[in-house]
Amino acid sequence: MNKAELIDAVADAADISKAAAGRSVDTVLEVITDSLKKGNAVTLVGFGTFSSRRREARTGRNPRTGEPIQIAASNLPVFKPGKALKDALN
Repeated sequence: MNKAELIDAVADAADISKAAAGRSVDTVLEVITDSLKKGNAVTLVGFGTFSSRRREARTGRNPRTGEPIQIAASNLPVFKPGKALKDALN
């Protein structure tokens, strides 16, 4: 499912227009992103937890030349599924 299909599904399930569903989906994604940027976790009980982790700088290798390169430190988004989501899939 891509974003457009998600918007269509939300519009059908909530009986709202696709434009309103699109704004809702965009707003939810923006709020989650902003919270992660601030270093906060977003927990949706039964669905899962979005959080961020710090990946430290490290030395890697250029696969083409084998030459060592420095990889900068970065923050990564992480999702941990909740029990209800895991149970729904099994």
